Amino acid sequence: MAFASRLWGRARARATATAASQSKSAFARQFTNYLIRYVSWLPPLIWFNTYVAQVTFINGPSMYPFLNSTYNESTKRDLCLVYKLYAQQNLERGMCVTFRSPTDPDKIVVKRIVGLEGDIVRTKPPYPNEYIRVPEGHIWVEGDGDKSRDSNYYGPISARLVTGQITHILLPFSKAGRVRWWEHQHRTGIQRAA
Repeated sequence: MAFASRLWGRARARATATAASQSKSAFARQFTNYLIRYVSWLPPLIWFNTYVAQVTFINGPSMYPFLNSTYNESTKRDLCLVYKLYAQQNLERGMCVTFRSPTDPDKIVVKRIVGLEGDIVRTKPPYPNEYIRVPEGHIWVEGDGDKSRDSNYYGPISARLVTGQITHILLPFSKAGRVRWWEHQHRTGIQRAA
């Protein structure tokens, strides 16, 4: 009887070890399956976010009141869709664009295009000259608000610095929709190039 109980104990231990190893291998198979399924989406998502479009929050008061219209009242920020594909092409006056700051290339800022190459722009203080002709390959950008560090501080920027065009406002829902930049009233003091 002792022999049979010993034999039965060994068989039970072997069955338990087999079940445990099968459980571990099932977990490993399932984990690997999930990992491959979800991680395989990361490269296309990163590529899409870098080169095609990006959803981003707008910080600061420089585009107030068009963007961040509740800047003085709350900490809520506008959420916008930035279209990055061919961002430097077909730039027009009134468009809201994102670009690398000329003073801090690690920083992306949002401004409105006021002047294109060849335009003569009447500047605002603190710019040293009252008028400037926007050079070839450059644009003149300004924020909609009074608290804006824009071309009036650092002059015309290269169109190559443009990283995206703001095409849609996603949040708040009261303002959600396409950005109608063509309906924006142009600033006075701009003499358009022929």
